[in-house]
Amino acid sequence: MKRAGNLYSSIAGYENLRLAFCRAARGKPDRPEVLSYKKNLEGNLELIRQQLITEQPDIGHYRFFRVRDPKPRDICAASFPERVLHHAIMNICEPTLERYAIYDSYACRKGKGTIKGLERAMGFSVRNRWYLKLDIRRYFDSIDHDILLSLLHRRFKDRPLLTLFEKIIATYHLLTGKGLPIGNLISQHLANYYLGWFDHWVKEELHVRYYLRYMDDFILFSGSRHALKQQLAEIRAFLDVHLRLRLKNNIQLNRCSYGIPFLGFRVYPHVIKLGTQSKKRFRKKYQKYEQKFLGGIWTETELIRHMEPLLGWSFAAYSKSYRNHVIKRYGVLS
Repeated sequence: MKRAGNLYSSIAGYENLRLAFCRAARGKPDRPEVLSYKKNLEGNLELIRQQLITEQPDIGHYRFFRVRDPKPRDICAASFPERVLHHAIMNICEPTLERYAIYDSYACRKGKGTIKGLERAMGFSVRNRWYLKLDIRRYFDSIDHDILLSLLHRRFKDRPLLTLFEKIIATYHLLTGKGLPIGNLISQHLANYYLGWFDHWVKEELHVRYYLRYMDDFILFSGSRHALKQQLAEIRAFLDVHLRLRLKNNIQLNRCSYGIPFLGFRVYPHVIKLGTQSKKRFRKKYQKYEQKFLGGIWTETELIRHMEPLLGWSFAAYSKSYRNHVIKRYGVLS
């Protein structure tokens, strides 16, 4: 694949920066940081443009907090000006990374979200008796900076752009030279790209026909349990030697007919169901949102803004009766 060049000047283009602001502000136009930035939008975008031109970006201003959804995660959110910069970079660079991605990679890609990944897994389970489900131990914290930069050099030949990536990557580490922050747009795309080499190896060297990945969760399908056990050993070796990654211990090798736990759902050959913990999460979130509305903390608009993605997420599963039960029991009209 030919390396992409001459992209840096496009990142600094005014129209691209304006588009980046719109995308960074999407869904949160009333937040104080967005309103403050918008008051001097032209000046703020010009400041980013000059920082890019002089190759002196103002980066590394992170806010740390913890969420539990469902397990605890430490989120590292960049300042709003940095988020504008991240969108400006990805507006231009995402197509290059997208061209390298295999068809069955389902995170951080247009039209390749949770529902598409679940549907693909269900389709593969119809064609195969066995599945091998794996995920990476502490994935974001384990990403090696040097390896990531070497992989970026395979896709881009633009020196200022590669230097910019290097500076952004260097603003965060858990251990020296390792780690990407969870919660940043660029981190999501780079973390997805980091396993792209592995994707191609699985498809082109292991010759696995039925394989899909959602960030660091991936599943191989086969008619043979023995074949999957053999591939597991090769997968461990590749991840260790080439990407410095380790698999979690919760390796699952089982029949597709028993259901595949994937992304909070349970995927069967002809149906997708909500997992037990996902049902509890749905109910608790629904109750929490309704209570905030009834308590006057949220307006009706804010309630709808939170409820729509929650309900939309549940639509991926055969969950109508459970969803209606929760709405009837805890809804504001019940």
